[in-house]
Amino acid sequence: MTESLLLKVDGRGVATVTLNRPDKHNAFGDQLIAELTALLNQLDQDPKVRVVVLTGAGESFSAGADLNWMRAMAGYSEQENFTDALKLADLMATLERLSKPTVARVNGHAFGGAVGLIACCDIALASKKARLCLSEVRLGLVPAVISPYVIAAIGQRQARRLFLTAEAISAKDARKMGLVHDVAKPEELDELVEEQVNMLLKAGPRALAEAKRLAKEVAGASGERQQALRLSTSAMIARLRVSDEGQEGLNAFLDKRPPAWVKSD
Repeated sequence: MTESLLLKVDGRGVATVTLNRPDKHNAFGDQLIAELTALLNQLDQDPKVRVVVLTGAGESFSAGADLNWMRAMAGYSEQENFTDALKLADLMATLERLSKPTVARVNGHAFGGAVGLIACCDIALASKKARLCLSEVRLGLVPAVISPYVIAAIGQRQARRLFLTAEAISAKDARKMGLVHDVAKPEELDELVEEQVNMLLKAGPRALAEAKRLAKEVAGASGERQQALRLSTSAMIARLRVSDEGQEGLNAFLDKRPPAWVKSD
């Protein structure tokens, strides 16, 4: 594996994937997105892998977009931003469509795109100390690429509130909304994850894959609709990134100053 991404597969076939940039709060950029997408595809094709657990190293699950990646995208053209956004969309689709059961071990804070990773997993378990936030509107952007998965997890009404306010919510509130399934004290999180993993290992591998497919089919999430959303949400974020407001928001964040639309008293 790379320095930014760790993989451990135990004798039961449980693959633990760890975002390993603790000094950067496990923020991700284009390289990590590509590496994680490739790794997930690899694990999906490995018959020895039964369950995939996704977590972060250190105190955070993931801070979302890396600052250097944000600096780069601020200078991209709209077409370049569209191509860039599609790579993140492909990561989310890969994780959401994985035939193996996926468990998000949310060991700490999760912001922006990291909330999308959590929403894409079949089971999400969080530390009580974790806070989750969709902060994009404060940058003049929207959580476009991850929106189908977040809305599927918590519903349109709750999503509208979090999309608009960029409010950081506790793990307890995230559980009430359905964004995570259960919470535990930090020292008890591994035990909670292990309980869920053991339940999954008692099921037939083929039955698990079919159960995932069944839930999606019954919910009406057709492949055609998902493909359309992947393209439209990538186009939306590309358009906003190059807009005057998006440029102001990104640059204000990078310059550590309030954006122009925030008026001082």
